Amino acid sequence: MSLWPELRPHWRPPHAYIPGKTARHPEDWFDEIKASVAGVPPSRLHHTVAFQTGLAYFVEGFFWECHEVLEAVWMRTAERSVERELVVALIQLANARLKLEMSRPRAARRLCDIVDTHLRRCEGHRRVLGVGIGDLTKELTETRASL
Repeated sequence: MSLWPELRPHWRPPHAYIPGKTARHPEDWFDEIKASVAGVPPSRLHHTVAFQTGLAYFVEGFFWECHEVLEAVWMRTAERSVERELVVALIQLANARLKLEMSRPRAARRLCDIVDTHLRRCEGHRRVLGVGIGDLTKELTETRASL
């Protein structure tokens, strides 16, 4: 599995939501996507539409939307699990990129530190939920370089 799957056209939002700059999406916009995690065991979450779409949203610059759908994945992970650490790292990295879009570099820097903490908890694992830890670390490095 590629780290960044392609976004399915029918789940492409009309715009990226950036608080204070663009309109928020309707409340039910993501319901079908988030529902894909229902009953899925944590070890299979990377096969859900929510996880795949969350990754695709990240790469396409839909950072708020990424957080929105990955939160449903996060809620299906076990406490203190490597799967939870990875999903939180992805969510917070999307938040850091959103803060950059909002011209809030201090907040982005703080979020990058949080991402780093969660990625360190994934040490010893090459991949978690199909995501290469090295690939995500590279994304974190690129985000920090943007500060």
